[in-house]
Amino acid sequence: MIPTRIAAVCVVLVGALAACGGEAQREQLAGTVQADGSSTVYPITEAVAEEFRVESGGDVRVLVAQSGTGGGFKRFCTGETDISNASRPIQEEERLQCEQAGVEPVELTVAWDGLAVLVHSANDFAECLTVDELKKIWEPGSTVRSWSEVRAGWPDQEIKLYGPGTNSGTFDYFTEEIVGEAGASRSDYTASEDDNVLVQGVSGDPYSLGYFGFAYYVENQDKLKLVGVDSGQGCVQPDPATIEGGQYSPLSRPIFIYVNKASLQRPAVREFVDFYLQTAPELVEEVGYVPLTAERYQETRSVFEQAADAT
Repeated sequence: MIPTRIAAVCVVLVGALAACGGEAQREQLAGTVQADGSSTVYPITEAVAEEFRVESGGDVRVLVAQSGTGGGFKRFCTGETDISNASRPIQEEERLQCEQAGVEPVELTVAWDGLAVLVHSANDFAECLTVDELKKIWEPGSTVRSWSEVRAGWPDQEIKLYGPGTNSGTFDYFTEEIVGEAGASRSDYTASEDDNVLVQGVSGDPYSLGYFGFAYYVENQDKLKLVGVDSGQGCVQPDPATIEGGQYSPLSRPIFIYVNKASLQRPAVREFVDFYLQTAPELVEEVGYVPLTAERYQETRSVFEQAADAT
């Protein structure tokens, strides 16, 4: 659970209240905001929801689930949810499903993320993997079973693989960037849309290998070991600087929330999204992700304001 930061957030709230018409207006809010989707984006949205619950006096219920990016879009595009957390852009077929259901998605970029490649903390040989080695391990039909088959001199021990399930945007992104085709992956690995399950798996097996959002490594770095990735320019490990600067290639990416434009007619949803964008720069960093530049957040806010004004 993300810790509540009452004192630290007060300065941010002053600006948020001013932007939204003052404390008196927000105290009148009531209702429920439904969010679902990416487990990668979940910690950000949940942190914002925690602060919003405190600031709104508990009159607005913000429910945040994590069924994966694909699973989130399935609910979002039938009008079940107001917000869909997404670790990749919406796909054309998903956009068509939304259109057929009368749902108009508003894309809001909220942060940068890096997909971390992880091994057990006791692993003393895997410091870096090339993109080609990762592809060899993860591609469909891969015959790689042991670490010695990845690189000569590594132990002849079975690799226990952990990764996101097929409903995950992280799965889509990793397979597209590493294997060369979104959704193309070997299937004989432990899969979950819940990154905490993957953390437990990798940290529980000395010869494990997995991948998931960088923020989950930050929260669990005492029991995980980060592996660098070499895409042809030398080995690079993810950190805020290499993720934002693009040096951690090809596993750096923007992450999003999508808002149902019709939901912005409801004050509770509109105020929650406004609060989200007000507090995102600080909360994004606090939960282990990389904030956008001030200019990029302003662009995101402009998209939100135009959509809200049009409802």
